[in-house]
Amino acid sequence: METVNIHQAKTNLSGLLSRVELGEEIIISNRGTAIAKLIPFRSSSNRRSSLGQDRGRFVILEDFNAPLPEDILAAFEGSQE
Repeated sequence: METVNIHQAKTNLSGLLSRVELGEEIIISNRGTAIAKLIPFRSSSNRRSSLGQDRGRFVILEDFNAPLPEDILAAFEGSQE
């Protein structure tokens, strides 16, 4: 992630925005202190297109919602010795 000062950001804003559009994140600093971060804008419509993209990459077992074994349940509840 690159850091630029305010003057560089003002001078090269269109170029920085082109890089951000491609997914890069850029920090804008003032006298060495980070004050802003340029990140890609993702609309909610882009999010919907990403739903289901991992379909088929993993399997959920049929006993996924089955009760936990007693020893594991006891550990979660803090009653394991």
